[in-house]
Amino acid sequence: MSGSNKSSAFVTLIIIFFFWGFVAASNDILIPVFKKALDLTQLQSQMISFAFYVAYTVGSILYFAISALLKRDILNKIGYRNGLALGLVISACGTLLFIPASNNASFPLLISGLFIVGLGFSLQQIAANPLAIRMGDPSKGNMRLSLAGGINNVGTTIGPVIVSFAIFGGVSSPDQALNLGAVQIPYLVLGFTFIVAAVFFKFSSVPDRIGDDTNSAGAGIMETIRHPQVLLGMIAIFVYVGVEVSTASNLPEFMKQKLGTPESAVAPYVSLFWASLMIGRWTSAAGAFDLSDSTKLKLSLLLPFVAFGVFAFANVVGGHSIQELYPYLLIVVILAVADAVSEGKPSRQLALYSILGIGALLIGIFSSGMTSVFAFISVGLFCSTLWPCIFTLGIAGLGEKTNTASSLLIMMIMGGGVISLAQGALANDNILGIQHSYFVGVACFAYLAFFAVYVGRLLKKQGISFEQGSSGGH
Repeated sequence: MSGSNKSSAFVTLIIIFFFWGFVAASNDILIPVFKKALDLTQLQSQMISFAFYVAYTVGSILYFAISALLKRDILNKIGYRNGLALGLVISACGTLLFIPASNNASFPLLISGLFIVGLGFSLQQIAANPLAIRMGDPSKGNMRLSLAGGINNVGTTIGPVIVSFAIFGGVSSPDQALNLGAVQIPYLVLGFTFIVAAVFFKFSSVPDRIGDDTNSAGAGIMETIRHPQVLLGMIAIFVYVGVEVSTASNLPEFMKQKLGTPESAVAPYVSLFWASLMIGRWTSAAGAFDLSDSTKLKLSLLLPFVAFGVFAFANVVGGHSIQELYPYLLIVVILAVADAVSEGKPSRQLALYSILGIGALLIGIFSSGMTSVFAFISVGLFCSTLWPCIFTLGIAGLGEKTNTASSLLIMMIMGGGVISLAQGALANDNILGIQHSYFVGVACFAYLAFFAVYVGRLLKKQGISFEQGSSGGH
């Protein structure tokens, strides 16, 4: 494939990253809406996150099982284009359940729909991540994933705004009635877009085969897990996605209980949390290019504010006032400094950001008002580049077992559902309460700091180092 064809195929591929972000962040709007409309407990409302993220693991297990039965990797059998198209069609089927779910105010149908959407996303993830790495110079694979992660974050930033506007019409009133029927509109449009994208991918120039097609998926799983960086990395992905998702999904309930914020007014705060991942990834991406140190410094200072501008534009267009959120830019400066100190080195950045994440959560737990809100939202900044850091450390030095290790790490995305559910249970007033339930996130970051130090030293003893750093995003 020529360079121009690879570029156009890659641009086509990263559209799918937008879908993942749009749906994942929009779930945080559905949680308070269905919680109020169906009178759910905080634990029950977190089943929305649980159903969606556990689908990734169920999908990965099914992928391994079917590939084992076929004695050949599914994607290498049907082709990557067909795999992406099939995943999109599965997700589209899930969006159809939003019609009976909203018409009948059925919580089981809602989470079933999200589970099916997640199943489709699982197949898309398995196909799209290795494609993004291999569609060009392998040494620049992290840069392509960084760009894809940036597109993903555009989806996470505007998703909550669009879904909130569809439900509330841009009006933030605590007395406004919830119209569950309005939930149908954005998701049916999304489902239609999935089908169009599936047809597009089927006939696109995206590569249909990559690498060796003779091995079945999951070959040597037990041998791969015996490598400590893989096993510890699986736990790290589990808790990383967990703290990221649970912090955002419990934020609407925290703001409702502690600040009296209605469901119709929470979208800008949820949007800012997910935009924070975009801010952090764009900041880190400045170091991925072959530029002079002074240019990199200027970009690392400029790009986070450009990303904040994208967030601001999306929310203003959506009818939300964001003046109250401008002080958050001071925290963005802290991130820029931390990025410079870390120099993009995986173990150093993972340890530093985890410590900052712990500090942010503790401030949120023991403060009040907007100070707590800003502290909890800033967790998005400190989660922003953890995915590539964990991935880089978790698959280091594995040679032919790298693809199996990557698949095992992706399986652990289920942490987003499990840990959200755990925090939702602890948020009960008879246990920890919503504010102190964020100690769950503190424990997650503590493990990530341990993982960074321990695996960093382990790999160093094996003669593996990362002097060039890494940037990217999930």
